[in-house]
Amino acid sequence: MKENICTIPINDIFRERGGCPVCRMYRMAEQQYIDYITGPAMMAPDVRVVTNEVGFCHRHLSQMIAHGPRLSVALLLQTHLDEVRTRLLPSSSVPSRSRSEGIARLQDTCYVCDRIEHDILHLMQTVYAQYGADEEFRRLYGEQDCLCLQHYALVMAGASKKTVDKHYLNDFVAVTNRLCKGYLDTLCDDVTAFTRLFDYRSAGMDPGSSKDAIERAAQFLHGDISG
Repeated sequence: MKENICTIPINDIFRERGGCPVCRMYRMAEQQYIDYITGPAMMAPDVRVVTNEVGFCHRHLSQMIAHGPRLSVALLLQTHLDEVRTRLLPSSSVPSRSRSEGIARLQDTCYVCDRIEHDILHLMQTVYAQYGADEEFRRLYGEQDCLCLQHYALVMAGASKKTVDKHYLNDFVAVTNRLCKGYLDTLCDDVTAFTRLFDYRSAGMDPGSSKDAIERAAQFLHGDISG
């Protein structure tokens, strides 16, 4: 497998086994941005302008607090809160629809989420190109355990003759369908088996792979399948 600066991280992700490869891609990008925003970027003026305006979602702010330097997090929050106070809650404010809408929008914006989404789209372009250009990568892709529902939609939305070599597009679509649908079929069976454990006739029965079916169903539906 020929590698370059673009393909190395993708190949490393797909060489791993267990769970959804795009979930692994997401966690890689997520960790990089948590480290970045609480590290060197914290004092970058252009970054702070954006973080002051859009802030952070609960998930990523919690990760920053848990894993980043507390002073860095405090400085980021200091200027973000000042922005909120000045723009959305000035001391002389009266009820305002525009301010209420601005506060509502702030609940759905996050610097880290935006950067991850941008990077994932670029990383997926490498996945599409690799599938058409590299036989070993096609094998690695087909050997993945699953694709979660969220990332199945993302992968399929970007797959086209412009992104995947036309000679391999149908194969790519078929394999991608199998990775998601095959896991879903197994998951349906496991959830059904889990419900049957509560029937008195199943007393003492080994739960087998159904014991964590509820958790795996949630991960499948909303991402973060770790294996």
